[in-house]
Amino acid sequence: MKEVIRPAVTVATVVERAGRFLLIEEATRHGLRLNQPAGHVEIGESLVSAAARETLEEAAWRVDPTALVGVYHWGPGSSGTAFVRFTFAAAPRTHEADRPLDTGIVRAMWLTYEEIAERHASHRSPLVMRSIDDYRAGRRWPLGLIANL
Repeated sequence: MKEVIRPAVTVATVVERAGRFLLIEEATRHGLRLNQPAGHVEIGESLVSAAARETLEEAAWRVDPTALVGVYHWGPGSSGTAFVRFTFAAAPRTHEADRPLDTGIVRAMWLTYEEIAERHASHRSPLVMRSIDDYRAGRRWPLGLIANL
């Protein structure tokens, strides 16, 4: 019988400000890695609200999701877990500098596209660069594409 792998549903945001992108540096079992603010959807939460919440918890930025950039299937990785990731474009609203970041998050930072590309070896997954490349290519779908029933 073929093994069934049920992917985890995750969300992420691509947040751009003055030509720089908001990324987080997080401690993983493979060392420090760069990622967009991202995480799992909680029960009863919409994909859009989960993306905004994860950005606040991981980067201390309140954001307004504006569009869906893409839906990505990745995995299974070495952990045997597969992911379906909904990545949203989001506009930065306010920074809560005194807010503690989620466990494992070392810092949030604003990097240029070139700085992100140069640090490719430290990306958490191939989704980091792909999401930014799709965003820069103008890929945007209206949030109304996602139905919350």
